[in-house]
Amino acid sequence: MHLFNLQCELVAPVKQASAFELFEDPYNLAKITPANLGFRVLGKERVTMRQGAQIDYRIYWMGLPLHWRTRITAYEPPHVFVDVQEKGPYARWIHRHVFTAVPGGTKVSDLVEYELPAGPIGRWVHDAIVAKQLRQIFEYRQLQVGRLLGGRVTQTQRPVISLGKIS
Repeated sequence: MHLFNLQCELVAPVKQASAFELFEDPYNLAKITPANLGFRVLGKERVTMRQGAQIDYRIYWMGLPLHWRTRITAYEPPHVFVDVQEKGPYARWIHRHVFTAVPGGTKVSDLVEYELPAGPIGRWVHDAIVAKQLRQIFEYRQLQVGRLLGGRVTQTQRPVISLGKIS
């Protein structure tokens, strides 16, 4: 299998706690995910973000419904939280959300390590379809985060995908 990483960041002219609050509410994911993915948090109980929280989602990929479950493995407001896929389309998905106070606001960084299943076939699917889709999804996220944080966001790094572990 091939380990990939995706990295992107933006700077928002808001306090670190405000930026963190937007992301720590799992129901905001629907607001920052492209509508064609049909993203929805599942379950009757409202999810409260904390270390150990389990979140179940449904998305549609190429018209197919997929169940996705993540667990919050690190939760340190207002600095960082990490979600790890327990069930879903990836063989591995670890998404670190990092919030750093900088002059003029907060830098919001997404750092994702992921692998697709199916060995060489997964690598082909990644190169042919998934890498482009992930870049588009994270570009859309950046635009929507900017809108939700008042519309004055500086996109400092567009989504970049590369091979290997994030350093």
